[in-house]
Amino acid sequence: FIRHGKSDYTNDCLTPEGHKQAAATAERLSAESVRKIYAGPSGRAQQTAAYTARRLGLEVMPLSFMGEISWGGPGIPSDGRPWELGYRMLQEGFDFNADDWRLHPYFAENTVSRSYSTVTAKFDKFLHELGYQHEGRRFLCLGGRDETLALFSHGGSAGIVMAHLLAIPYPYVASVMPTDFASITTISFPVAEDKWVFPKVELFNDCGHIHDTNEKE
Repeated sequence: FIRHGKSDYTNDCLTPEGHKQAAATAERLSAESVRKIYAGPSGRAQQTAAYTARRLGLEVMPLSFMGEISWGGPGIPSDGRPWELGYRMLQEGFDFNADDWRLHPYFAENTVSRSYSTVTAKFDKFLHELGYQHEGRRFLCLGGRDETLALFSHGGSAGIVMAHLLAIPYPYVASVMPTDFASITTISFPVAEDKWVFPKVELFNDCGHIHDTNEKE
């Protein structure tokens, strides 16, 4: 998972610094034997992915559901931002292990809950196409392929997917596991046909390749 580079959100494109980050990311990923490249529909995700695609001679395949997520709703504090609300819930003593965050007043009518449902359902379908059937906290390997994929998207949608795959409440992930621009997170799935397997986080929020570009946020 690669977050897009630093962006001009008004025009949905990379800033000059974001272009440097995207180029550095392409160089970093050139050593990872990437076989396929996917990207969300936004201009900033597509532009970031394009550098790696050119570097590796691959096409960028679209994943429309991995775009920017929405949040907000009437009377919800912090304009409904999930990372701020998750932090509030931690401060207020909410038990993420015992209670469903989606029923909390901060999220029951928050549009981010609909984004969560949409992204997770569509990612499970995508994962099934790759040879893994997601059931609860485990995954049945239907004949997965030993290959490396790169998915360029956003902190929000990628955070939802990581929370879903690792069975961690999303507001908690949004609050304590933020990702920087052009950072790389690696999650691996064992290939063991007809066996239950579990994803493993091998790398999280790696920014070593963009230190020289400065202005990391």
